[in-house]
Amino acid sequence: MGLDALAVVGLGAIGGSVAWQARAAGVARVVGFSPDPEEAAAAARAGAITEIADSPAAAVRGARLAILATPPPVALQLIGRLAPHLEADTILTDVASVKVPVIQQAIAAGLETRFAGAHPLAGTHGSGFAFARPDMLSGCVVYVCATGRAGDRAAGIVREFWDDTMNASSVLIDAAAHDRQLAWTSHLPQAMAYALANTLGGLGLETRAFGPGARDTMRLAASNPDLWLEIFLQNREAVLGALDGAGASLARLRALVANGNESELRAYLEQAAEFRSSLDR
Repeated sequence: MGLDALAVVGLGAIGGSVAWQARAAGVARVVGFSPDPEEAAAAARAGAITEIADSPAAAVRGARLAILATPPPVALQLIGRLAPHLEADTILTDVASVKVPVIQQAIAAGLETRFAGAHPLAGTHGSGFAFARPDMLSGCVVYVCATGRAGDRAAGIVREFWDDTMNASSVLIDAAAHDRQLAWTSHLPQAMAYALANTLGGLGLETRAFGPGARDTMRLAASNPDLWLEIFLQNREAVLGALDGAGASLARLRALVANGNESELRAYLEQAAEFRSSLDR
């Protein structure tokens, strides 16, 4: 796409990685903004950005592509606030894992032709630029959601950025379909990690009692609670459906253990093992 000027608002693990990888890919000007001056300074020292902006509006000025890499509530606020500050040819996008509210807000702000939502399936349980990497997004799948037919051009530009500059694999998907799918594939695993951590945390055991299995399974529970609070609430109905599905499966496992039915229990475990193994093929 010949991108020469990129703005990244939010320089945490994802935003910092986007900026860093764009610089490594040859984008000449990468302007970053963070509400935390130390985070912005760290990104500049690492070479992830070429300039530090003192506000989101200053960051997007003159950018060909502007990326909101902030928590969902902040992104929703910024879409409307930044709309008047965008150049006529600037495309605005985001990286939030819930897309319907974002797309609706972009349309309400008059950005139907200049916005496309994006969600890279990458990241870490850590937050802040300290967890950013210059190759975190290479090879990852990125879902892109258009605002409707009027937003096809914007979606195409956003996909080109992810495919060419980020070396990722973009997939165009309807926003509502995205949110339903992610409730199962992303939000449910996160919720299960929180539930397991709260269950085990209530036992009062010393930390050395937990081996790698427990620690690895609870890894996601170390994520930023504020971020996941908003995701769970914004995607509430789909998340509730996923939690109900997981609850039914857990109840089935409990019944099999309680009944001592060895053959059915083995089939349950083998089915799960086969599915997990298939993901790596």
